[in-house]
Amino acid sequence: MPTPERPITVALVDDYDVVVMGVAKILDQYRDRVVVAEIDTNEPVEDVVDIVLYDAFAQPESDQAEIGVLVRNPRARRVVVFTWNFHPNLVAQARAQGVRGYLSKALPARELVAALEAVHAGEVVISEDPGRARPASGLDWPGRGEGLTDREAEILALITQGLSNADVAGHTYLSPNTVKSYIRSAYAKIGVESRTQAVLWGVKHGFQPDSHRIDHWRGGP
Repeated sequence: MPTPERPITVALVDDYDVVVMGVAKILDQYRDRVVVAEIDTNEPVEDVVDIVLYDAFAQPESDQAEIGVLVRNPRARRVVVFTWNFHPNLVAQARAQGVRGYLSKALPARELVAALEAVHAGEVVISEDPGRARPASGLDWPGRGEGLTDREAEILALITQGLSNADVAGHTYLSPNTVKSYIRSAYAKIGVESRTQAVLWGVKHGFQPDSHRIDHWRGGP
């Protein structure tokens, strides 16, 4: 387990800057136990870290490619997925890849930190399926200020990336009807009536992936 002299080092990975910055701010409350070493959006992990926390917002969970890259990275001692999507196939695939934690975004900050400490100590930690629970306080995502839920925002992000409804359903393990329901709800909230309008709105409001790295966030190692 970490000590006050040696907190756990964590790299945060997601293609959306606002998403990983929100997670970083949550973890920053526990700097004596967990320190963010780097934040990566579309960039490979460079620092040697105890844990890579892979935020699954609008990420390729279903094809496992990105997770596999992280697990094989010698700089990442352990990989943990942070998500709201607990479809049994996704959990099983992540475990088969070598992921050591599959954690819910509904976890309060103190429980998230405790779960990371348990993974660091050698345990495999799988959260209970949160169902429709709200994400933990402090998390952020594109479109939150416009009233989009995290799931609506993820669907809109995937649409902005050019995915069809069928692709979105396969990517998220949601039914086509559920995807359509999220799309209708998102369109109403952002005031658009067509897919083209939604994509243009998404491009304008931060729904395209970022591409940079933030090293040593707030004085980290």
